[in-house]
Amino acid sequence: MIQKRRTNLYKSGEIFNVSRSKIDFFLECPRCFYLDRKLGITRPSMPGWSLNSAVDILLKNEFDKFRELRRPHQLMVDYNIPAIPFWHKDLYIWRDDIGKKIGALVLHKKTNLNIHGMIDDVWENTQTQELHIVDYKSTSTDGEVSLNGEYKDGYKRQMEVYQWIFRQLGFKVSNIGYFVYANGIKDSGKTFNDRLEFKTKVIPYQADDSWIEPTILEIKKCLDSQETPESNPKCEHCAYKKLIDGESLKKQKILI
Repeated sequence: MIQKRRTNLYKSGEIFNVSRSKIDFFLECPRCFYLDRKLGITRPSMPGWSLNSAVDILLKNEFDKFRELRRPHQLMVDYNIPAIPFWHKDLYIWRDDIGKKIGALVLHKKTNLNIHGMIDDVWENTQTQELHIVDYKSTSTDGEVSLNGEYKDGYKRQMEVYQWIFRQLGFKVSNIGYFVYANGIKDSGKTFNDRLEFKTKVIPYQADDSWIEPTILEIKKCLDSQETPESNPKCEHCAYKKLIDGESLKKQKILI
């Protein structure tokens, strides 16, 4: 029996939190988003990526050392990026070092929706004083890491939401964001010896956050609706449920 969630549900007239990941959720399938955020019917959860989280923490700790020194990290030097890790008193909140699952947050006044997301890092351009939003990624592939691929469009949207949030917070933000990509080497020619080696690459991304404002308005419209929206034809979860419901109906007819 499905147990409906009774907390963190949308109620018209009240301020409601919508995270960066939930914006992507809405774009993936409005129906699944509506069922989750308004009716409390949540998709089956996925296991966490603990190795990726470990890499994130190691990178944050490393860049924090250079943040304290107000000096560029060697990767910035190697990729000719005129920047240093940005220091701000609220950085620990934006990165969610305190574990509240909120991060950087701004109220979208037109909709009464709190838009928020947990960033990995921010760099400050030493020439323009603009901020560069930075996201850490880790993988293990034989080929060269890149931003090509359908699922990586989500990475790009993630970057753009973060840039939008920081602009709403009053910061001067560059359209160029950076992905610090750590690629685990599968065959280094050495024994494992309890060590996994990585090759790290910095990938610049020219972002465009113009889609975010109209999307937030569509999310508000969806949440205020009294009718469950149609699912995305490409939604695997909806397709699976439809298939299961169909098979269940067939079995009932057989029993009758």
